[in-house]
Amino acid sequence: MSYEKVLQAHKIIVGTKQSVKALINNEVKEIIIANDADDRITQKVIQTAEEQQIPLTKVSSMKELGKACEIDVGAAAVAIIQ
Repeated sequence: MSYEKVLQAHKIIVGTKQSVKALINNEVKEIIIANDADDRITQKVIQTAEEQQIPLTKVSSMKELGKACEIDVGAAAVAIIQ
């Protein structure tokens, strides 16, 4: 499950804007997107990941993704850094 990938990652970036920046800078190994996040929020991350041919995994819950990132709020997108 992808929540474990986030927990085991040495370095992550939380948030859509920061994830897009990291994608543009070719720093990302994989993107994790929460299915329950608003499509308008995640659209740019998904589009950029597809353009860069970066693996994209979807998980069910922003709340659980945030918990895996050890933050107290939900996370729409997380970038696992190389």
